[in-house]
Amino acid sequence: MSEKSGRCLCGAVKFTATPKASRVDACHCDTCRKQVGGPVMAVDCGGAVRFADESKLGVYQSSDWAERGFCPACGTALFWRLKDRSMYTINAGAFDNLDGFSLETEIFVDSKPDYYDFAQDTTKLTGQQVFEMFAGGQEN
Repeated sequence: MSEKSGRCLCGAVKFTATPKASRVDACHCDTCRKQVGGPVMAVDCGGAVRFADESKLGVYQSSDWAERGFCPACGTALFWRLKDRSMYTINAGAFDNLDGFSLETEIFVDSKPDYYDFAQDTTKLTGQQVFEMFAGGQEN
């Protein structure tokens, strides 16, 4: 997969990232929905993310093992990452172009409220299934 560029709404935070695949995943967990007002649509970029100027980035520790990044100037939510920075999921809307990407997986479907559904046929994982994938039983 080729490197892609992106930025926050005001352009203060710019980044490049290399997606692991041409897919967007949706997270329905309570924390993601609280952060952005709905499901987070994100792209798994592993650790292949670089920021033009990390001093422009705001970071919130959302759990003992994960952080969420945002632009302090305009408030754009940019990513969720493991604290060791080995895994980033970059919010899809922050990329300049994701032509050819498709929605494939929804996680924390057991936390999804009843007021919305996606039309696409996706792989759906519960929170427990996600925790089992990480084999640590960690949240947020």
